[in-house]
Amino acid sequence: SQTPDTAPEGGGYDSDGAVRSRSRRNRRKRKDYGPDKWERKDGVMQRLNVASVSELTTAERKQYALSLGTKSIPPAASRLSRKKLKYRQRLAQRKEMGDMMLNIMPMDVPTVEELLASPLAKFIHLASNDCGYNGSVKELICDWVHPLFLKAKAAASSKDNPGWSQAMKGQFADEFWEAAKVEITTLEGMDAWEVVERTLDMNVIRSTWAFKIKRYPDGLIKKFKARFCARGDMQVEGIDFFETYAPVVQWTTVRLMLILEVLLGLKSKQGDVTAAFLHADLEENEKVYVAMPKGFEQQGKVLSLKKTLYGLRQSPRAFWKYLVEKMDICGMPQSNLDPCLFVGEKVISICYVDDLLFWAKDEKDIHDLAVKLRQAGVDLEQEDDAAGFLGVRIEKNEDGLLEMTQEGLIDRVVETLGLDAGNVHGKFTPCEVKPLVKDEDGEPAHGDFSYSSVVGMLLYLSGHSRPDIAYAVNCAARYMFAPKHSHELHLKRLGRYLKATRSKGLILNPSSSTLKIDCYPDADFAGTYGYEVVSDPACVKSRTGYVINVADCPVLWQSKLQSETALSTMEAEIIALAHSCRELFPIMDMVVAMSSAVGLPRPNTSMHVSIHEDNAGALVLAET
Repeated sequence: SQTPDTAPEGGGYDSDGAVRSRSRRNRRKRKDYGPDKWERKDGVMQRLNVASVSELTTAERKQYALSLGTKSIPPAASRLSRKKLKYRQRLAQRKEMGDMMLNIMPMDVPTVEELLASPLAKFIHLASNDCGYNGSVKELICDWVHPLFLKAKAAASSKDNPGWSQAMKGQFADEFWEAAKVEITTLEGMDAWEVVERTLDMNVIRSTWAFKIKRYPDGLIKKFKARFCARGDMQVEGIDFFETYAPVVQWTTVRLMLILEVLLGLKSKQGDVTAAFLHADLEENEKVYVAMPKGFEQQGKVLSLKKTLYGLRQSPRAFWKYLVEKMDICGMPQSNLDPCLFVGEKVISICYVDDLLFWAKDEKDIHDLAVKLRQAGVDLEQEDDAAGFLGVRIEKNEDGLLEMTQEGLIDRVVETLGLDAGNVHGKFTPCEVKPLVKDEDGEPAHGDFSYSSVVGMLLYLSGHSRPDIAYAVNCAARYMFAPKHSHELHLKRLGRYLKATRSKGLILNPSSSTLKIDCYPDADFAGTYGYEVVSDPACVKSRTGYVINVADCPVLWQSKLQSETALSTMEAEIIALAHSCRELFPIMDMVVAMSSAVGLPRPNTSMHVSIHEDNAGALVLAET
């Protein structure tokens, strides 16, 4: 039969002339997919795909009210989404065309020798031979390429934490919008809130978005992260919260456990709690209402929180109480000496907010405890051994000794001070011999860098892995709010010293199998007298310095001015001794408790007092 000249109304023709129906030609309706459900399986929150909204119950539809409701998609995100779809289509076509061209191209590629022997040789110039560089490849990468990578990474990191407007109007608006939708769906799956009608008597806290671009070490983008937070600064005490105190582990405890790891060959593992603050429920007497997140607003609605959302002032405390309860259920009671230390029969653990460290003689015991915690509801993710904790790199060398370094933080300090150029030479000492004074009539600060920011980084560095700069950092911290140019030069000298000793750190090399304790206090009587203005009472203040060793490894050190005014060298030494003893006695109790927990014999605790002025009066008074 012949094909008719006109197609039926609403229809069309296939390639063989057959009539195509309207239903085949029209675009198929898009299926209304529901959000991903979250369900706890074996103590772990797992995402379950839902085929369609019709499969959700009424309670689940209410739980996913924001994900299923009307969204205010930012125009830039919508526009970029359409552009990227067309770009992907064009890219796929070009890739297909390129593959076809490669298949039909001859693949006879000449070698370099053949190319230089051809008539094209006179047009070829090897620029690498005339670049003026005579060093080795290693020197080229270390001295030139690596600083450029650091600068590129620093420049990129300044734009890696945009606000809502920057994120939704930038080049990655589509990716940030998708991350925001995932965040809302995740929080709804964890039943973090309930959508309620807004009333006049509610104290509604504003909400905010925190965006972050996570990158690989080479600077390539790894993922886009969005976190929905509450504005805790708008909370009213007595209405939105009552108590906020949440302890963190002392670094003295961390270093003591690392010493035990070396002495006994303990196995260590590090864990991280996923969405830590969302584990804990709000207390019954706390009613917290948060404004709807941007992009998901619903008229006249607010969020009545059930979980402690990120940003709330009581969130850290609520999670700490939650973790203490779960640890006790799993046979890890809380220590009386450190609120973040948990000692079990076979495992010892410490926690710093949502980061946990575990030690045991057998690695299987750590895995068994992790399984119990997951079954109890703690979404614990195992990372690795204690190789890095809170920015401190902990490496074990061939002899089994541990070295604590913070090269990344040192790089940040050096770069902030502007000392990252290759022609800046290092120093062999952190500061000059003469003390750092107020210099009230000196040259004002130039403001080339943030003085307080650098001092903050140095305080963290000196308190964790670099006791050699404790004195120099404390001197600089005295003038954080009114620095002079001389104080800036002091920081730059300290930065040069850190640049020259970048790879150095604290080495834990225990001397014996028993945990002996040694305390070395000292004092500098009126150390700034003669350098400061004599009418200033601060010029006669003495300085306290002490270091406490366990098994000949330093676990605590400090250098600070005394608050009292000592009238003699003996008084200055006694004040320093008293300050060190306040830190020493808890460490003595900790050593006794920890040594018995891991099976070491009770140590013979001894304290050695070294007084450099050789003051007999201080020695006699200390022994009474």
